[in-house]
Amino acid sequence: MPQHIKHQETIDYLVKIVWQTMANRYNQLVTDFGITQSIGYLLINIDETEGTTVSQAAALLGLKSTSLSRMLNQLEKTGLIYRESNQGDKRSVKIYLTDLGKEKRHLARGVVKQFNNYLNRHISDSDKQYLVDMLKKINKLTNNYKPE
Repeated sequence: MPQHIKHQETIDYLVKIVWQTMANRYNQLVTDFGITQSIGYLLINIDETEGTTVSQAAALLGLKSTSLSRMLNQLEKTGLIYRESNQGDKRSVKIYLTDLGKEKRHLARGVVKQFNNYLNRHISDSDKQYLVDMLKKINKLTNNYKPE
C-alpha cells in the first residue's frame, strides 16, 4: 500500500522551492544593477552578434511570446535592447543588446559566476554530476509522462 507523501517531500515541490529560493537570491544580488533575475538571464542568453529571435527568448525563459513582449518593451524603454526584423524572415523579430545591455549582461554574468563558484566549493564534483544527471532524467521523464 503506497505511503502518503507530504507535499513538501515531492520532487516537483522541492525543485520549485529551490528554484524560487535561487531566483529570489539572484534578485537580491542584481537589484543594485537595476535589473531582475529574469532580465539578467535573458541578457546573458541574447546572442551578441547574431541576435536572438523573440521565440527563442520566450523558450529560454519558459514564457509565451505575448508574456515576453511586456518585458521586451520595458527593456527597450530602458535602453538595454533594440529589436529589428529578421533579415531572413520579415515576420520574425530579433533582439540585440545595446552597449548598456552588454554592460548589464557583464554584471549579471559576474553574479552567476560568483554564485556558481560558491556552490561548486560546497558541493562535490560527484554530487554535482549526480544532481545534473538526475535533473536531466526528471526533465526527460516529465516530458514523456502520460497519465494512465
